Amino acid sequence: MALLGCDVVATDQRDVLPILARNIERNTPSLAQMNPSDSFGSIRAAELDWGNEYHIMAVGPPFDFIIGTDVVYAEHLLEPLLKTIHALSGPKTTIMLGYEIRSTNVHEQMLEMWKKNFEVKTVSQSKMDSQYQHPSIQLYIMGLKSAAGNAENTRDNIQQEIDTVCSRQENDKKDVSYDEKEIQEAEEPVRGDEDKKLGNWETRRMGSMAARLLQDVKIA
Repeated sequence: MALLGCDVVATDQRDVLPILARNIERNTPSLAQMNPSDSFGSIRAAELDWGNEYHIMAVGPPFDFIIGTDVVYAEHLLEPLLKTIHALSGPKTTIMLGYEIRSTNVHEQMLEMWKKNFEVKTVSQSKMDSQYQHPSIQLYIMGLKSAAGNAENTRDNIQQEIDTVCSRQENDKKDVSYDEKEIQEAEEPVRGDEDKKLGNWETRRMGSMAARLLQDVKIA
């Protein structure tokens, strides 16, 4: 987003904020070199605990875009997340969220809560990047619900955002070659067959799941 000229605020909790800041510091010089024109924006790290009014005001809402990845994973965090996104939004804010479904119950509750507050548009699998399509991966583009007279305009704006993003994605694909066999393997469910060759994306996904399962394990 900074490469596109946006002023970005990357947020996380206090414990990992130093890592986030370090990643920004290490990557900004190379990003600036990739885009030597004046269109490079800015990026900074900020603490943001969902539901914390002081943190919300400190980052300076409203934002033009709110982008979240893998932010839906626990039932007790749904309401704080919703309140935070709502507080960071304005009438012209576009919200883009992507995540992996871990719990059907949490997923259904989340959608019910979101649809009460936002105009929600689901990005279809066919419009996702073919290399990263997976039945458990969901993408949504949302905007604040407006007055009845403006609801249709809000839906049109969200649809326009989806079409724009997907159009850019299609253009990007012209410069990228994919291994179709690897893509097909990544989309298939893992069935425990030891002889099955996993695609790179599926391998990374399984590794991430293993890391989450093992994060609280202490080795004596």
